[in-house]
Amino acid sequence: MKSNKGWWLAAVILTAVAGIAYWERPVSFFNRITDADMYLSGARSNWVIVGGHRVHYFVEGPPEGKAVVFVHEMGGHAEDWDNLAEAVARWGFRVYLPDLPGYGQSEQPADFSYSVRDEAEAVVGFMDALKIQDADLGGWSVGGAIVQHIAARHPERVRKLILFDSAGIYEAPKWDVSLMTPKTAADLKKLDALLMPQPPNVPPYIARDILRRSKDNAWVIRRAIEAMRTGNDATDKLLPRLKMPVLILWGELDRITPVSQGKKISELVPQSQLEVFPGCGHLAPTQCADDIGPVVVEFLIS
Repeated sequence: MKSNKGWWLAAVILTAVAGIAYWERPVSFFNRITDADMYLSGARSNWVIVGGHRVHYFVEGPPEGKAVVFVHEMGGHAEDWDNLAEAVARWGFRVYLPDLPGYGQSEQPADFSYSVRDEAEAVVGFMDALKIQDADLGGWSVGGAIVQHIAARHPERVRKLILFDSAGIYEAPKWDVSLMTPKTAADLKKLDALLMPQPPNVPPYIARDILRRSKDNAWVIRRAIEAMRTGNDATDKLLPRLKMPVLILWGELDRITPVSQGKKISELVPQSQLEVFPGCGHLAPTQCADDIGPVVVEFLIS
């Protein structure tokens, strides 16, 4: 009986500790749940040294499969590709999901510019470190601008290119970019409204943790935004040079990079294919993965 009481008391204490930890750091709990889901689908977490800094990545799919590299959005991380990566890996591709320098579990070097151009070279360095000679390359939002630079400057490394609600062309945002580093719950609500057609009602304790994490990482995002504002890394002049097949996927209701930008990119790349998904916003690769996944797979296997 005493033994049973001991186990019961330990369970109560562990539950209480877990509850307090969840209350204080709910975002970390959600991230660990995503990591567990990725692990169960076959993804594995690892690190590699790129430019003297630790870069984290997930890899999923058979080792002998053709390499696919997905590059996340500004302020994002590798886990954002969870559903789409699983769909692609099921078709026999070896899918790599790096955390860009400054984001996710990768290092945040103080001497790095976080510009599109330098992040692009970091992705090439990532491929070099893992001996990936060439790959099908996909990028989302600012990640799309990054992979455009890679495709233009290292065309021999890119078999096919996929752009998801991509940044890149020179066009001033029509929204307040300071919302990328929200400081208040009101800021966060405005950002969610830009990102999603039907934003959720975020509980105050979760909003508090999101804002805490945003404060910790704000300097990286501000540095990246300042680099983009110069226009030096705009891709308007690079896009017509692309010769590989290009798939452009866009959420019809995107307010961050509106679909008009996707149409302009398509016009600059004659061999491209543009697909627009009704009801989807800027987070289409996550929230509309069930619709987007089959289109991506068909493009990759064709």
